Amino acid sequence: MTSPIQQIKLETRSQIEQYLRQSSGMWHSERRYYTLPDGKPQEWVSRLTVRFLEQGSPELIKLAELHDLDDRNALVCGSYIEWESTRSTTDKSQSEGSTIFGVLGDILYRDRGFATTEPINAKYYLPNPDTLCLRTEYNGSVFEEEIKHIGTKYRTRQSIITRAGEQQMIGQYLEKRIQ
Repeated sequence: MTSPIQQIKLETRSQIEQYLRQSSGMWHSERRYYTLPDGKPQEWVSRLTVRFLEQGSPELIKLAELHDLDDRNALVCGSYIEWESTRSTTDKSQSEGSTIFGVLGDILYRDRGFATTEPINAKYYLPNPDTLCLRTEYNGSVFEEEIKHIGTKYRTRQSIITRAGEQQMIGQYLEKRIQ
C-alpha cells in the first residue's frame, strides 16, 4: 500500500517527467530583458534544442557526479538543452552553449547557472501540469522563473533577477516550437 506522502512524490515525479517530455524539441525563442531601474530593453533571438533525459543517462550520471551525489543514478529524469543566441539589433552570434537539468525530489540540479558556470540547484514546483516555477539562489542573487506551455506549440517564460532585495532584471520570452 502506498502512503499519502509516497503518492504525492509519485505524482510530482510523474508531473515533472511529463512536463520535461513536453518541452523536448526545437524552439525559436524571442526574448526581451529589461534592466532595472531604467528598464532599457535588450532583445535576443535564440534557437533551442531540448532533449529529455531518462534516469541513468550518461548526462544525468555526470550531473550527479558534479553535485557529489552518493547515488550516481539518483536523478530520476532531466533535460539536455543546447542554444545559439543572437542580439536582435545586430544579428551577430552572441552566445551558444548547453546545459543539463536533473530532477531529484523537489530540486532541479543544473550543471551551470544563468550567471555562473558552476553547478547549482533550484527548488521547483508545478502549480499545474503546464507550468514550471523555479527559484535559484547563488552569489547573492535570486532567480525566479516561470515557464508555461501554451498548448503544444508555444510556451512563455518570465525571469526575475533580484539582488540585495531589489529587482535587477526582468526577462520575458515567447518560444515557438519549430520541430
